[in-house]
Amino acid sequence: MLLLKNKFFVTFLLVFSLHFVATAQREIYQDSIAFKDRLYFGGNFGMQFGTVTLLDVSPLVGVMITPRFSSGVGLTYQYFNDRRYIGGETSSYGGRVFSRYNVLPNIFAHAELETINFDNYNILADRFERIWANSLFLGGGYFAPFGPRGGANFTFLYNVLHDNLRSPYSEPYVIRVGFVL
Repeated sequence: MLLLKNKFFVTFLLVFSLHFVATAQREIYQDSIAFKDRLYFGGNFGMQFGTVTLLDVSPLVGVMITPRFSSGVGLTYQYFNDRRYIGGETSSYGGRVFSRYNVLPNIFAHAELETINFDNYNILADRFERIWANSLFLGGGYFAPFGPRGGANFTFLYNVLHDNLRSPYSEPYVIRVGFVL
């Protein structure tokens, strides 16, 4: 466990140190850059195979509104199959709107409203029911640029609307790694 913590700490320091080596995100001036050039695309992609299979595809599109503020929308689709249980196969889908504010060139604050449709276990009825669940994520992250437009996002979020009985997430904390172009 200590080795894992040390690896995480070293990785975090390495990523954080990129801030001092990498150039800042491109300059955006509303009057001088066309709307299509202020757009960025990206998202998250995750996979797990084995007894438990998970596929997660979450594309997004955003727009730089000012040099430090951006906003956008995204979709989420998740496939889940747990072979240990009969009927352990399901899908979740939904969407989100988000805003980001660059506090420093590579450090950002993040707010996001997400709604997900998923199979939720109803304890009173003793069965699964499809429901929509809303999440309000607040947090921040680090942007590690590569090239003039692209980069990787490391985002740490807290769901202030988390409900153990009606949430697709087992914990209110969510960590994401994604890419943008």
